[in-house]
Amino acid sequence: MRSLLLSMAFVLASLACVTPATAAVARPAKALIFVGTYSGGGSKGIYTLEFDYQTATLKLKSTNDRPKNPSFLALHPSGKYLYAVNEITRYKNQASGSIQAYAIDKSSGSLRYLNTQTSNGGAPCHIVVDKSGSCVLAANYVGGSVIAIPIKPDGSLAKPGSTIQHKGSSVNPRRQKAPHAHSINVDKSGRFAVAADLGIDKLLIYKLNPKTGKLTANNPAFAKVKPGAGPRHFAFHPTNKFAYVINELHSTITAFNFDSKKGALNPIQTITTMPADHKRGNSTAQILVHPSGRFVYGSNRGHDSIVAYSVNPKSGKLNYISHTKTEGKTPRNFNIDPSGRFLFAANQNSGNIVIFHLSKKNGRLHPAGQEIRIPRPVCIQFLITSWHTSAKPSP
Repeated sequence: MRSLLLSMAFVLASLACVTPATAAVARPAKALIFVGTYSGGGSKGIYTLEFDYQTATLKLKSTNDRPKNPSFLALHPSGKYLYAVNEITRYKNQASGSIQAYAIDKSSGSLRYLNTQTSNGGAPCHIVVDKSGSCVLAANYVGGSVIAIPIKPDGSLAKPGSTIQHKGSSVNPRRQKAPHAHSINVDKSGRFAVAADLGIDKLLIYKLNPKTGKLTANNPAFAKVKPGAGPRHFAFHPTNKFAYVINELHSTITAFNFDSKKGALNPIQTITTMPADHKRGNSTAQILVHPSGRFVYGSNRGHDSIVAYSVNPKSGKLNYISHTKTEGKTPRNFNIDPSGRFLFAANQNSGNIVIFHLSKKNGRLHPAGQEIRIPRPVCIQFLITSWHTSAKPSP
């Protein structure tokens, strides 16, 4: 009996070896691309495009010219709602911009207006939604303040939960006489928000209560960059161990260790975004970490390029890979699709969005030979709407 059981076990084990298990693998098939723009110059506000992953092509689905200067956009984690800043300096006869909420029709790509709230500060230029989808956070460039606004169950915006005014100045007499909050981002845990203020050369660190939209100063309350650097956009590493800020005025990137328990940022490296032989003027704009965490990218306006770096997984420090021209003028913004396969560069002054293949092996960019003309593009957001599913052997 014992020998029979052993024989049966051997047969079953052999079958398992020759019949590999299979697992379903899902790849994006199509996505909606939302593009924020500056009004004027033929712009039609917020553009909705459809992207086909197989052909790497874009086509226009709809436009929405209701908002004025919808320069920056943010998607709700559910994919049901879109939020747009109105980068203006007067709202309801007050020195303020505003923020609008829209419901997304995934089939048509159209946006249904929900409501508008004040941003409690002029020219809001950056917006995010926290990971839980409970609140919107925005940075006001004019006046230098940040705001958090709770989101209602229907996706509309409640009254602002808190507004914090930044204070101070720095060494550049033209750009740093006063605070200029340029971005705000939430860490992976959802407990901390970091605001990059170009005017005071600081990264302000806040504790966040997303349900109430309450921001309170953290301890430590900030991290500094080199005087005159002008921190602009900021990105957390997927591990939540590192973070990166791109400095507009010095054309550099500063890397930080991030203590996710204390909310502390400790600088570890500052590296140029420019090639050594570039002699003309330049300023930087966007910074992103690849979804894999292996690469960091930044945009150069003037050199009109995307710079790529590899990330040391142990230290978080960056090593230069390459520069890639964006095939247009003034790449204000770019974004990486959620699969990490494509990078879309929005060239503001030439009015074109150019698609690049992105190598997951070495981080380099290669033109996909596709672009679309959109006046004054500023921000790109992805919403995957369909998937290809295939089966492949499990390792």
